[in-house]
Amino acid sequence: MSRAPSSGISLDDEDAALVKGMLRRGDRQHDIAAWFGVNGGRIGEIAAGYKFRHVDPAAPDLLPPPGPYLSGREAAAFVQALEAARHALDAAERMVSRSSR
Repeated sequence: MSRAPSSGISLDDEDAALVKGMLRRGDRQHDIAAWFGVNGGRIGEIAAGYKFRHVDPAAPDLLPPPGPYLSGREAAAFVQALEAARHALDAAERMVSRSSR
């Protein structure tokens, strides 16, 4: 059985500062990983000091809102709902422009 292809997402110093700030705030590692779209192991490596040891935590006012965050399924449903709303708005706009002629 072969491995799935890599996501290509990697964390840099700025991301690591946010991770450390989120950890300091008390965010769950799972939620932090979801925010960045990485495997939870990457967050664990930062939390344990194996990676980005030289990076200081970001200030609280620079952090994203605390999780939990949308799942992929929820995000896809929102995108679908937004597309349907866009189609409805476009249709309404066409109706208004036809009636104003």
